Amino acid sequence: MTNFSEIHRGAERCFAPWKNGGGETAEILCVPEGAGFDAFGWRISTAKVAQSGPFSSFPGVQRSLTVIEGGPMRLSFPDGSARVLGEADAPFGFSGEVACDCDLLGPELLDLNVMVRAPYRAEVYRGAPRRGSGAGLTCLVFALDDLPQIGLLRHDLARLAEAPDTDALAPQGDALVTIEISEA
Repeated sequence: MTNFSEIHRGAERCFAPWKNGGGETAEILCVPEGAGFDAFGWRISTAKVAQSGPFSSFPGVQRSLTVIEGGPMRLSFPDGSARVLGEADAPFGFSGEVACDCDLLGPELLDLNVMVRAPYRAEVYRGAPRRGSGAGLTCLVFALDDLPQIGLLRHDLARLAEAPDTDALAPQGDALVTIEISEA
């Protein structure tokens, strides 16, 4: 039995510079494929954050960030709230239309970005998946380390099959970020 219907290898990822020069991004998966920033339903990418500065605005988009190496960073919002995110922290979700400033509190970092626009919604969490992909649900895992036991290397993103062996994935939970995308 195979656990994955497709794997996007981290080693094959190409990074492109941000417009503001503060970092680089690499798109991993976008639905629909090839859609621009104004037309995607959902998008998963990694980003290298090299300096402090404002995040781009994405009206109508819900974002989730997970620091996967380096950092930490502090995200500050207009209402005075702030959130510090480091490698050990849970993914953090916020509205893409709210102004957000990033203060890099350590070395350059790499983060995992999940962005969805209605009618999609995403649940992003550290740990092994609880179910597979199926009708109305896309379930993916991002490998934080090499996981040869399940055929993934560091920073690979894999889409789960409809009936994965979640018991086989469970022992690798400390090294996985799970992304569940569904239609609301």
